[in-house]
Amino acid sequence: MADVFINYRTGDGDKTAALIDHELSRRFGRDRAFRASKSIAPGSAYPDALLTGLRRSSVLLAIIGPDWTNFRARLHDPEDWVRKEILEAFASGIPVIPVLDGRKTKRLNKADLPDELARLADLQSIPFDGHDSETGLKRLGDLVAEIAGLRDLDRDAAFSSTQGSVTNSTGDVHGTAVQSRDFTGDVGGTVIKGSTGPVHTGQGNIYQNSRHVSGGRHFSGDGMTYYEGDHHGDNRHRFGEADRREGNDA
Repeated sequence: MADVFINYRTGDGDKTAALIDHELSRRFGRDRAFRASKSIAPGSAYPDALLTGLRRSSVLLAIIGPDWTNFRARLHDPEDWVRKEILEAFASGIPVIPVLDGRKTKRLNKADLPDELARLADLQSIPFDGHDSETGLKRLGDLVAEIAGLRDLDRDAAFSSTQGSVTNSTGDVHGTAVQSRDFTGDVGGTVIKGSTGPVHTGQGNIYQNSRHVSGGRHFSGDGMTYYEGDHHGDNRHRFGEADRREGNDA
């Protein structure tokens, strides 16, 4: 289902129509923009396909080239499809946005239009400068996205690229847990490296004035315990009892 119908005249604005179609299709999806030479399959009934595509659209972009009003005879011709598409959009209540193609293209003047199309001159237009097409396409895309409520594939891709994956390697955790690859500084007053088996630590000075722990090193003081090396088994430290054993060894 097309959301944006691109109205243009061959020989006046058709190249810009193709450029806009390409950008809108890239940004919102190929089927979101209707342009006759692309969207109507060979063998399809041209009038029916045009009207069906138009009536399913949320906005019509009327590409107004520098010679658009010079096709006076065709603008007055009831069978001219540029005219018929715009009038059908008016009748269906579809918003019409005149796109002024090129720096020299001025706003439409009612005096240059047949009465049926005079309403075009009152519509707010949007300029499109081919020398700065990137800015023009971005602005036009933002506008039709807002009017038609289109899903922006560029924005989705940018959002997805910023999302990493986080996995939990700690298993079941009760209470507060902090998981990271690298820590700088102390965590909770205790630093333990390469430990297996349960380790129980507490507040205060543990093994105060002690000299060593078999199989590695430990230092204590100021409520912090530092272990390094591999420790197996159950290391339990009880205040008082540990200090007495160390005192007796001395």
